[in-house]
Amino acid sequence: MKLTVEISKYPLHQDYIPFIKDFIDRLNEHKELKVITNTLSTQVFGDYDTVMAVLSAEIKRSYEQFGKAIFVCKFLYGDLSPQD
Repeated sequence: MKLTVEISKYPLHQDYIPFIKDFIDRLNEHKELKVITNTLSTQVFGDYDTVMAVLSAEIKRSYEQFGKAIFVCKFLYGDLSPQD
């Protein structure tokens, strides 16, 4: 089963850009996922189990490394990525 997730991260820190960039960079290291980033959010596309496992690990890592942050996620059934 395929899954699409739209994520916005809001670090509770004055210097927030490095916190967001680090999270996006780590998502992009997972070659089995398709990751598209724009100015408002990051979209992640892939197999349901893979996407959920990666997000669980990377969100946990963000909390451990950087502390408090808010993640707003929208989960949509299927792969809604733009077709290249």
